[in-house]
Amino acid sequence: MSEELKTIKELADELGVNKQNVQYHIKSLPNKERLKNEKGIILLTIDEQNFIRAKILKVSTDKVLADKVSTDKISTDKVTTDKVTTDKISTDKISTDKVTTDKENNFLIEKIKIQEEQIRDLKEQRRNGKEQLDIKDSQIAQMQNLLDQQQRLALQDKKLLEEYKSEINELKSLKMPQEDKKENQSQEEVQTIKKQMEALNDKIKGQEQLNNQVSKKWYQFWK
Repeated sequence: MSEELKTIKELADELGVNKQNVQYHIKSLPNKERLKNEKGIILLTIDEQNFIRAKILKVSTDKVLADKVSTDKISTDKVTTDKVTTDKISTDKISTDKVTTDKENNFLIEKIKIQEEQIRDLKEQRRNGKEQLDIKDSQIAQMQNLLDQQQRLALQDKKLLEEYKSEINELKSLKMPQEDKKENQSQEEVQTIKKQMEALNDKIKGQEQLNNQVSKKWYQFWK
């Protein structure tokens, strides 16, 4: 078990009181939530121990002083006893109150330190959240740029395809060489037309490959 944490019984044994006495003062702790070990036994932190210790020591001191005043009144002269007892009560009460006040102040100081750490953690979480938002905004801007690029490419593709189709139609509309021309001239013209058709088909395939590459980049961005 950690040296900083103690059970109710351990603290009661240390202070020489019963468990019920410690449990009574636990109700006065500012924090109502209790730490527990794996067996469900309540564990008290150093701040809680100091708080309860101060309460019990004050009660014990007051009781001892009351008993002493009663004994002195019986065994000595009333006037002398009253004066001595009054002076001692005042001195002891000041000393006890000072000890109690110091321990309560220490408890408050520790509590303030914990709150300051919580505030620093919240500020750090806020900074991290802002960085994540900045990253998300950057990703959205990149996505918009890719979308604009894809739209421009789509328009260019559409325009090129229309031009290719127009050229193909023009080639198809060309009249084949007349029968009265020489056979070798007809073959040359046919070959020329075939080459032009193949060139146009290559352009169309190249444009389709470019579109596929842009689509893959878009898919990888969202993946």
